[in-house]
Amino acid sequence: MLYHFYEAQRSMMEPFADFALAASKVYSNPLTIMGQMPFAQRISAGYELLHRLGKDYEKPVFGIRTVKVDDSEVVIHESVDLDKPFCELRRFKRFTDDQEVLARMKAQPVVLVVAPLSGHYATLLRDTVRALLRDHKVYITDWKNARLVPLSEGEFHLDDYVNYVQEFIRHLQTRHGNCHVISVCQPTVPVLAAVSLMASRGETTPLTMTMMGGPIDARKSPTAVNNLAMNKSYEWFENNVIYRVPSNFPGAERRVYPGFLQHTGFVAMNPDRHASSHYDYFKDLLKGDDVSAEAHRKFYDEYNAVLDMDADYYLETIRTVFQDFKLVHGTWDVRGPDGRIERVRPQDITGSALLTVEGELDDISGSGQTAAAHDLCTGIPAERRQHLEAKGAGHYGIFSGRRWRDIVYPQVRDFIRVHDNEAQDPAAPTADRPDSATAKAA
Repeated sequence: MLYHFYEAQRSMMEPFADFALAASKVYSNPLTIMGQMPFAQRISAGYELLHRLGKDYEKPVFGIRTVKVDDSEVVIHESVDLDKPFCELRRFKRFTDDQEVLARMKAQPVVLVVAPLSGHYATLLRDTVRALLRDHKVYITDWKNARLVPLSEGEFHLDDYVNYVQEFIRHLQTRHGNCHVISVCQPTVPVLAAVSLMASRGETTPLTMTMMGGPIDARKSPTAVNNLAMNKSYEWFENNVIYRVPSNFPGAERRVYPGFLQHTGFVAMNPDRHASSHYDYFKDLLKGDDVSAEAHRKFYDEYNAVLDMDADYYLETIRTVFQDFKLVHGTWDVRGPDGRIERVRPQDITGSALLTVEGELDDISGSGQTAAAHDLCTGIPAERRQHLEAKGAGHYGIFSGRRWRDIVYPQVRDFIRVHDNEAQDPAAPTADRPDSATAKAA
């Protein structure tokens, strides 16, 4: 009933949020009578803040229109390459009329970015994608809001996540020969499982795996997020955070972990910081500091947009990753699309290079949790494994912002480039080989 009550409250508040936005514009306009009143700017700022506190935040867009490749402005066209019931494989295709730049782009590595399915949308990795597009062909997993997926599409389990990743990797291998995989936060675990299963079957695995800030072994340096998942029972989560989707959504009656509950948890981790941020926003509006106000809007448009997760997937992740530690204990069995059950064996991976990335100040995935992948992937030679700790970086800093662009990305780029070149003819590295294709896209 909590989800239904929340929706009823949101529907009731929506007209007031819309009114607050309209009132804010009226009071901020000096050509109106209200805009000429004393304290008009203060009243406008108050209404603007009220609007943002009460509005419904929809899924953001990536909005990447152009990037610079070799100092040349390249146009980006975003499209859906594969459409699955719970996920879209999204491609960012690059276009240019410069034949030299086009030839270099066509020879660049293919990267699959596996985005988290843990509350926020894949657009949280916009900065990750934008940086990668300078030197790579980029695809990303864009997970769907479970409340929009009809019950007729069936349930979504952690096993399905692993199977999706394998399907996406095979799709890119078929199209491009092979690919590199980057997983950020939560998907480090299912991605490692997916590649392990492919290796155990003798399939070709990605050239590299880059794992960033994920709970490979959540027992190491547990954070507040880890402790919650570890200290509450499976039944507690099932009884306290799982609800059915109301009838006004396509996924009516689907069992989910609602986005609004997740958002409440995010805010509860740092309530003082969020309160200060909103007060600073109010002051920026009063001062007419449009740059700072717009930065606040962009951040919270992303931060406040959350999706529902299918209950089976969420609960199985809690049990598998944070309670039973099945990956590190070697007891994780995954059911494939054909119904066959297979054991996850990271030690079987031999053909993929491994890079792990952690933030020195990460309060989501603690120190050592991601690096634990090296202890599991014993089949990968030591010279093909690297670890990076980004000094001064928190969780978001390892994939977004200045530290991502200046510290982490250059090393990720170089790691991928080295191992991509290894897979090519040493006499003609990929980056230097001319391409005879005439199409103007990459």
